[in-house]
Amino acid sequence: MEKITLLEQEVINALCYFHAKFKHVEPTDVEVELKYDDAAGYTAEAYVNGQMDFYNTVNFITAIRLYLDEKLNRDSISARIMLELHDDEGIVAKIEW
Repeated sequence: MEKITLLEQEVINALCYFHAKFKHVEPTDVEVELKYDDAAGYTAEAYVNGQMDFYNTVNFITAIRLYLDEKLNRDSISARIMLELHDDEGIVAKIEW
């Protein structure tokens, strides 16, 4: 079984790419703030031109799947994606095939 880890910056990149694709802007135009809450789980706020959009855990996984498919050229359908919160590393995505 192959495993990779997307560190927090790569998770942010995935969300920026996802958000930019659907807002028709460049990923560098997007700012993302990651959050974790025991009740809400993994969430993010994405900002473009002063407008904020909210992402929940399902959106996180969808963004990572798109990033895997289009940026890393990996099969996201068969990937098992687990989000984890680490004191030192922040929010990371552990991916297994």
